[in-house]
Amino acid sequence: MTKPLIGITTYREQSRWGVWDEPADVLHAVYARSIEAAGGVAVLLPPSDADAALSVVRRLDALVIAGGADVDPQRYGAEPHQSTSGWRPDRDAWELALLDAAWDAGLPVLGICRGMQVMAVHGGGSLEQHVPDLVGTDQHSPGGAEFGEIAVDVIPGTRLAAAIGDRAEVASHHHQSVREHPGFVVSARAVDGTLEAIEREDRPFWLAVQWHPETREDSGLFQGLVDAAKSRAN
Repeated sequence: MTKPLIGITTYREQSRWGVWDEPADVLHAVYARSIEAAGGVAVLLPPSDADAALSVVRRLDALVIAGGADVDPQRYGAEPHQSTSGWRPDRDAWELALLDAAWDAGLPVLGICRGMQVMAVHGGGSLEQHVPDLVGTDQHSPGGAEFGEIAVDVIPGTRLAAAIGDRAEVASHHHQSVREHPGFVVSARAVDGTLEAIEREDRPFWLAVQWHPETREDSGLFQGLVDAAKSRAN
């Protein structure tokens, strides 16, 4: 049986390996491993010319918008907060173009962390630029490479609930979150009220989470995406 091709967006950063210190297209390997464990084949999608998005999406069975830097506040009509930094205009443009093409093609999409924020902005939404200002702690992003441990309540009856159940302990690494999300329904919140997942009810699989399921190779979410890709291919 042919395995579905799942595209995953990547970072483009100055990187060091072996004797090299060069700009490189990189992504944590657990993303691909999670896709492979669910029965798919991972295809990495580094930032490219937005005009290429349609050609890329035509060759895919599903799409993952991965984690990464802050979204440019100009994309949702806001001035940068003092804690907002490091946005990548090339990646913003690429991922928004991929979402345009994925929407038109009816492609299943999973957004992860930054990916949830990009999907909300793509739909005309906006972001909270610094979660600690809202909740009074840095538990959602403790700093460095450390992940916060966050309890989330999942809304019963949602696609997310079907994938992971009604409650989960998740790995969190974000200082921003979604504020407005036109067209989406809320499918999970943290116990402190932070919006943690959104999904579209008018799409077979158009879902995003604020946490990092790939760090735990979350079989429910990735399996749901791969199953949706198989259904679409058939």
